[in-house]
Amino acid sequence: MTKKLIPTVLAAAMLLAGCSLIPTYERPAAPVPTTFPGDPSQPAGAAAAALPWQDFFTDPRLAGLIQTAIANNRDLRVSVLNIEQARAQFQIERSALFPALDLTGSGSRSRPNVTGVGGSVGSQYSVNFGFNAWELDFFGRIRALKDQALAQYLSTEEARKAAQISLIASVATGWLTLIADDELLEITRQTMVTREESVRLAKLRFDNGVSSEIDFQAANTAAESARATYAQQQRARLQDENALALLLGAPVPTNALVGGAKGLEGIQPMPDVPAGLPSDMLIERPDIRAAEQTLMAANANIGAARANFFPRVSLTSGIGTASSEFSGLFDRGSKAWSFAPTVTLPIFDAGRNWATLQSSKAGREIAVAQYEKSIQTAFREVADALAGRATLGEEVRAQRAQATAEAVRFKLSDLRYRNGIASALDLLDAQRSLFTAQQLAVNARLLQLQNQVTLYKALGGGWATRDKG
Repeated sequence: MTKKLIPTVLAAAMLLAGCSLIPTYERPAAPVPTTFPGDPSQPAGAAAAALPWQDFFTDPRLAGLIQTAIANNRDLRVSVLNIEQARAQFQIERSALFPALDLTGSGSRSRPNVTGVGGSVGSQYSVNFGFNAWELDFFGRIRALKDQALAQYLSTEEARKAAQISLIASVATGWLTLIADDELLEITRQTMVTREESVRLAKLRFDNGVSSEIDFQAANTAAESARATYAQQQRARLQDENALALLLGAPVPTNALVGGAKGLEGIQPMPDVPAGLPSDMLIERPDIRAAEQTLMAANANIGAARANFFPRVSLTSGIGTASSEFSGLFDRGSKAWSFAPTVTLPIFDAGRNWATLQSSKAGREIAVAQYEKSIQTAFREVADALAGRATLGEEVRAQRAQATAEAVRFKLSDLRYRNGIASALDLLDAQRSLFTAQQLAVNARLLQLQNQVTLYKALGGGWATRDKG
């Protein structure tokens, strides 16, 4: 008896455990240096990925915009729906591991058509409970497809986190741009007032024969140039507001810019975050984790392609009743059952299975390249942001100092011109230099703040959120 049970036990063990033809997964080595360029000093503080976005973007106006964007942005909504679709696909693949039980009832009446012979009417009724063509996963094909679907599901989850990171960074960048737009518009308005006063003074001097018409026309040209710049800045601000509204999925609220009289200097500071090591990006950046899950899905697909070369065993079985009379379906002696195993062994398919396997291997190599590229892209983004953090502070200081010096120069030139000591060209040159220096100072500060946002995003910050309450 014991010897007779051995084959049964082995078959049961194979049925329960099966075998896997999926290649052993090994994470590819990161194709980047072990440290960032310059090996920058690490400021104290929590890692960017662990820092909730509410603790990084502390300005309440910006925090409100981010909340609105997370609730309304359509791209983020699509990412969430992609997760639901991938989860359902995983459940579909997993369900193939289990038999689908059905209850079926059927009935038929027929009479044979035999030439010259009358036939009697025959009836057949049946009720069956069982499963049809359930594949026994001896070689792991279904399990490989299930693992592939699971990895794709996890990849979409990481992609949603990456989409949220990108959305938050884009909202912050767009909001900072609007603040800078308003500051530049105010500078241009002040410049227009100054140049209009210069036009008035040049016209007065020309009418009294103190200066030539050249000075008057030069002043008028400078004033019109300022008006043209103002119109350009108004257009740019409207376009920037439209871009931010698209990210929010709603109009930009008027209170989002209230209290910004100081411009970019009135924004609450964002904390510095440590860069860590390049290897940290593998576990902190959702886009890299998504690429790795895609790679794991491609690896599992190879196992399913390999299983195509082996026999497929399917089982159809049912139990029920059958009778020639509907009223006799559940009488004694109407019991019926069926048990029909099927084995399919591929013999010739014109190279289809081989091509499927080669395609799956090529897909894995593509996924490896995409995974490595995502790491290289992340490395460059962090390195660029660190370079900005190391140099933009000095640039902002120098631009502000230049704007201050140009303001003093303009006042002196204006005083000298009013007293007839300096020429109109000296005054116009001082006006242009001051206007340019003020704009450069604002743009440098904007770039510095946007660089902080970029570094936070590049280090994987933005998907973590503080629990409410």
